[in-house]
Amino acid sequence: MYIALEQPTGAHLLTPDDEEVAVPVTLRYTSDDPLAVHLVFPAWISLDEEEVTWTFARSLLEEGLGGPAGPGTVRLRPHGPSHTVVELHTPEGAAAVRFDTSALRRFLTRSHEVTARVGGPVEPVLDQGLAPMSEGV
Repeated sequence: MYIALEQPTGAHLLTPDDEEVAVPVTLRYTSDDPLAVHLVFPAWISLDEEEVTWTFARSLLEEGLGGPAGPGTVRLRPHGPSHTVVELHTPEGAAAVRFDTSALRRFLTRSHEVTARVGGPVEPVLDQGLAPMSEGV
Protein backbone atom coordinates (compact mmCIF):
# COMPACT_ATOMS: atom_id res chain seq x y z
CA MET A 1 0.00 0.00 0.00
CA TYR A 2 1.42 3.36 -1.10
CA ILE A 3 1.16 6.23 1.38
CA ALA A 4 2.44 9.77 0.90
CA LEU A 5 2.89 12.21 3.74
CA GLU A 6 3.22 15.93 3.06
CA GLN A 7 3.61 18.54 5.75
CA PRO A 8 3.73 22.19 4.65
CA THR A 9 5.82 24.27 6.98
CA GLY A 10 7.43 27.65 7.15
CA ALA A 11 11.19 28.07 7.12
CA HIS A 12 13.70 30.89 6.80
CA LEU A 13 16.47 31.10 4.25
CA LEU A 14 19.50 32.58 6.01
CA THR A 15 21.37 34.98 3.75
CA PRO A 16 25.12 35.77 3.85
CA ASP A 17 24.35 39.30 5.11
CA ASP A 18 22.49 37.92 8.17
CA GLU A 19 19.01 38.54 6.82
CA GLU A 20 16.23 35.97 6.75
CA VAL A 21 13.79 35.31 3.94
CA ALA A 22 10.59 33.46 4.85
CA VAL A 23 9.98 30.56 2.51
CA PRO A 24 7.31 27.85 2.51
CA VAL A 25 8.72 24.33 2.37
CA THR A 26 6.86 21.07 2.03
CA LEU A 27 8.28 18.13 3.97
CA ARG A 28 7.51 14.93 2.06
CA TYR A 29 7.81 11.22 2.85
CA THR A 30 6.54 8.35 0.71
CA SER A 31 6.23 4.69 1.56
CA ASP A 32 7.78 3.69 -1.78
CA ASP A 33 11.05 5.41 -0.75
CA PRO A 34 11.03 4.57 2.98
CA LEU A 35 14.63 5.50 3.78
CA ALA A 36 14.37 9.05 2.39
CA VAL A 37 12.75 12.37 3.18
CA HIS A 38 12.27 15.25 0.78
CA LEU A 39 12.33 19.03 1.17
CA VAL A 40 10.29 20.66 -1.58
CA PHE A 41 10.91 24.35 -2.25
CA PRO A 42 8.59 26.52 -4.37
CA ALA A 43 9.54 27.56 -7.91
CA TRP A 44 9.91 31.25 -7.06
CA ILE A 45 12.93 30.56 -4.86
CA SER A 46 15.04 28.98 -7.62
CA LEU A 47 16.94 30.80 -10.35
CA ASP A 48 15.38 28.66 -13.10
CA GLU A 49 11.88 29.17 -11.63
CA GLU A 50 11.22 25.46 -11.14
CA GLU A 51 10.26 23.61 -7.98
CA VAL A 52 13.34 22.26 -6.21
CA THR A 53 13.39 19.03 -4.22
CA TRP A 54 16.25 17.93 -1.98
CA THR A 55 16.21 14.26 -0.97
CA PHE A 56 18.27 12.77 1.82
CA ALA A 57 18.25 9.93 4.34
CA ARG A 58 15.55 9.97 6.98
CA SER A 59 18.19 8.75 9.43
CA LEU A 60 20.20 11.94 8.72
CA LEU A 61 17.20 14.04 9.69
CA GLU A 62 16.83 12.04 12.88
CA GLU A 63 20.52 12.39 13.73
CA GLY A 64 20.55 16.11 12.89
CA LEU A 65 17.77 16.86 15.36
CA GLY A 66 20.10 15.80 18.17
CA GLY A 67 23.35 17.38 17.03
CA PRO A 68 25.47 18.24 14.00
CA ALA A 69 25.13 15.62 11.27
CA GLY A 70 25.95 15.06 7.64
CA PRO A 71 29.40 15.33 6.09
CA GLY A 72 27.97 15.53 2.55
CA THR A 73 25.79 17.81 0.47
CA VAL A 74 23.09 17.95 3.17
CA ARG A 75 24.12 18.91 6.70
CA LEU A 76 22.01 19.57 9.76
CA ARG A 77 22.79 21.31 13.01
CA PRO A 78 20.88 22.69 15.99
CA HIS A 79 20.43 26.47 15.93
CA GLY A 80 19.54 27.45 19.47
CA PRO A 81 17.11 25.49 21.62
CA SER A 82 14.16 25.48 19.22
CA HIS A 83 15.54 25.60 15.66
CA THR A 84 17.44 23.35 13.28
CA VAL A 85 19.43 24.54 10.27
CA VAL A 86 19.60 22.43 7.14
CA GLU A 87 22.57 23.33 4.93
CA LEU A 88 22.27 22.41 1.26
CA HIS A 89 25.60 22.33 -0.61
CA THR A 90 26.14 22.38 -4.38
CA PRO A 91 29.24 23.09 -6.49
CA GLU A 92 27.82 26.59 -7.04
CA GLY A 93 27.44 27.39 -3.33
CA ALA A 94 25.42 26.62 -0.24
CA ALA A 95 22.10 27.61 1.30
CA ALA A 96 21.15 27.48 4.96
CA VAL A 97 17.48 27.03 5.83
CA ARG A 98 16.23 27.33 9.41
CA PHE A 99 13.27 25.25 10.58
CA ASP A 100 11.39 25.01 13.84
CA THR A 101 12.75 21.82 15.38
CA SER A 102 9.27 20.89 16.61
CA ALA A 103 7.96 20.85 13.01
CA LEU A 104 10.79 18.55 11.90
CA ARG A 105 10.23 16.24 14.89
CA ARG A 106 6.49 16.08 14.18
CA PHE A 107 7.20 15.20 10.54
CA LEU A 108 9.72 12.53 11.53
CA THR A 109 7.27 10.97 13.99
CA ARG A 110 4.54 10.95 11.33
CA SER A 111 6.93 9.32 8.83
CA HIS A 112 7.59 6.51 11.29
CA GLU A 113 3.82 6.05 11.69
CA VAL A 114 3.51 5.70 7.91
CA THR A 115 6.27 3.08 7.92
CA ALA A 116 4.45 1.14 10.63
CA ARG A 117 1.19 1.20 8.61
CA VAL A 118 2.78 -0.27 5.50
CA GLY A 119 4.49 -3.16 7.17
CA GLY A 120 6.99 -2.23 9.83
CA PRO A 121 10.42 -0.75 9.88
CA VAL A 122 12.51 -1.07 6.74
CA GLU A 123 16.00 -0.56 8.12
CA PRO A 124 16.38 -4.03 9.78
CA VAL A 125 15.16 -5.73 6.59
CA LEU A 126 17.65 -3.73 4.55
CA ASP A 127 20.47 -4.63 6.95
CA GLN A 128 19.56 -8.33 6.69
CA GLY A 129 19.55 -8.12 2.91
CA LEU A 130 22.97 -6.47 2.81
CA ALA A 131 24.61 -8.85 5.31
CA PRO A 132 25.01 -11.79 2.88
CA MET A 133 26.52 -9.49 0.25
CA SER A 134 29.11 -8.08 2.63
CA GLU A 135 30.03 -11.56 3.94
CA GLY A 136 30.95 -12.70 0.45
CA VAL A 137 33.15 -9.71 -0.27
